[in-house]
Amino acid sequence: MKIDDSLKKTGGLGVGTTQTRSGKGADKAAPVSPAPVGSDTVRLSSKLESLAQVGGNSVFDAKKVEEIKAAIAEGRFQVDAEKVANGLLDTVNDLIRTRKA
Repeated sequence: MKIDDSLKKTGGLGVGTTQTRSGKGADKAAPVSPAPVGSDTVRLSSKLESLAQVGGNSVFDAKKVEEIKAAIAEGRFQVDAEKVANGLLDTVNDLIRTRKA
């Protein structure tokens, strides 16, 4: 299966220009110089910090991902449609329950 790259079909529009209603390209913005090191600070909210900690104990298993990639490449990967459908239904049910609450 070939994936069509729609960006190549822009009909000669230049990258970085924006068409206005008058049909003229918008002026390019001046280059932004980098801010001095240490001039900005970022503070995470407590909610985001707790999510980041959960992300640190990720359920992401790189070895499992590589095994699945290899199975797909070799044509051994089988999709269990019933399992996928049940997962989608569980997700929808969870979303409905959280919106009612």
